[in-house]
Amino acid sequence: SLLIKAQSYACQLNLQPLYLTFCELLFSPAQKYQLLVYHADSLFHDKEYRNAVSKYTMALQQKKALSKTSKVRPSTGNSASTPQSQCLPSEIEVKYKMAECYTMLKQDKDAIAILDGIPSRQRTPKINMMLANLYKKAGQERPSVTSYKEVLRQCPLALDAILGLLSLSVKGAEVASMTMNVIQTVPNLDWLSVWIKAYAFVHTGDNSRAINTICSLEKKSLLRDNVDLLGSLADLYFRAGDSKNSVLKFEQAQMLDPYLIKGMDVYGYLLAREGRLEDVENLGCRLFNISDQHAEPWVVSGCHSFYSKRYSRALYLGAKAIQLNSNSVQALLLKGAALRNMGRVQEAIIHFREAIRLAPCRLDCYEGLIECYLASNSIREAMVMANNVYKTLGANAQTLTLLATVCLEDPVTQEKAKTLLDKALAQRPDYIKAVVKKAELLSREQKYEDGIALLRNALANQSDCVLHRILGDFLVAVNEYQEAMDQYSIALSLDPNDQKSLEGMQKMEKEESPTDATQEEDVDDMEGSGEEGDLEGSDSEAAQWADQEQWFGMQ
Repeated sequence: SLLIKAQSYACQLNLQPLYLTFCELLFSPAQKYQLLVYHADSLFHDKEYRNAVSKYTMALQQKKALSKTSKVRPSTGNSASTPQSQCLPSEIEVKYKMAECYTMLKQDKDAIAILDGIPSRQRTPKINMMLANLYKKAGQERPSVTSYKEVLRQCPLALDAILGLLSLSVKGAEVASMTMNVIQTVPNLDWLSVWIKAYAFVHTGDNSRAINTICSLEKKSLLRDNVDLLGSLADLYFRAGDSKNSVLKFEQAQMLDPYLIKGMDVYGYLLAREGRLEDVENLGCRLFNISDQHAEPWVVSGCHSFYSKRYSRALYLGAKAIQLNSNSVQALLLKGAALRNMGRVQEAIIHFREAIRLAPCRLDCYEGLIECYLASNSIREAMVMANNVYKTLGANAQTLTLLATVCLEDPVTQEKAKTLLDKALAQRPDYIKAVVKKAELLSREQKYEDGIALLRNALANQSDCVLHRILGDFLVAVNEYQEAMDQYSIALSLDPNDQKSLEGMQKMEKEESPTDATQEEDVDDMEGSGEEGDLEGSDSEAAQWADQEQWFGMQ
């Protein structure tokens, strides 16, 4: 008992097997039960979960025998409430610890079975919370909702239970009604109803209203500079396709809490996508120094490998992250993208589908799956999925662009793609993916001047490697070589690893070298003959320089 209080688990592991061998002689049945629980606790702390379950089971059997003995033994006043019996570990607590062992062993069915065996009236909030999460993971929505509601009945300020209910499509108004009494009685809780409203928008995929509501919360003095709210805002901006504001909010949250891990996997992905691989590497090292038992450090390191074109390593790191947290959407996307780029498309499809199951409102999950369909020439499946996303998540710039992307793959639906992209750009003229796809369409039609105007307009208020590179390609097509070279240079300054910009620049340099030599010969001839020469080069090869970008989802 003293070792338990001192949390000296190693000493317990050494001593208790000795006690257990002769406990029949030295200890009473109650003490034997107590000793078995202490031994199991030590094994749990030492991560020997199977052994711990065995000892917890033995302890419960001992407790059952002890209870029978107590019933048979005649009652003598208050003998049942002796100090020894009051100090015994709770049978319910033992079952909870067994469920924890089962979850660590990924035996969720056994964990549910052991917790389900506890009578409803005896379930504590943490038992109901674990049951709710396990039911949700198993896809059993009704019992999950019931368990979350029971947690809220016992603890009206349990925010995780509120989020759990909202994620299971329970109406925000219904969830708010369950917290109304505590909001009215406890001071300074008027923000909670707005908070519930904001996250109701989050879980219905209404990103713009969720952003506006959380921004209004952030302005309140009580919640200003709240790290959780900043992290939620960053994630919402990411989902809405606003990478710039997403990175900004992640940076703010990171400055306020240098030990922040939650959401850093998305932040690392955004940095890697922008070509900031040195920052990604530094972020990964910092996260590993905080903890290597979370999925986020492994995902960040995996993003660095993926964008360095080391797909096998990215695959390993993604798998490691999933092993630590099977619900990590970003880890599933990383592993799926690595598999896709390694040509293992069918395996990639499985991972993207699982990501969609976990995050049905995240468009990037659907983008990854659709890209797999297109990679395997399954245009029909891609079209069905894109149409479903369009109907489910609504007609916004992102869903319109995704549907247009699939339409561009079929010559029959080119006009439809153009209409969809025009609608997307009417909603958000600065949406990069829509601009890229519209530029691709204009390149096919050889409308380079229109493409240049589109790209200049998009770059007026933002700077993006891909847009600068495509603008360089279009400028080459209209013989604006010097400005094209400038655009390639800007693209490479934003992302030094952008291979296509480098290839475009190298191609220009190769083409210019023989031209320069020809010009020198022409000048010599003119000096000798006294005649004027035509120094303008031929533009017959210009059209071949337009490089079309296939860019959406996790590249």
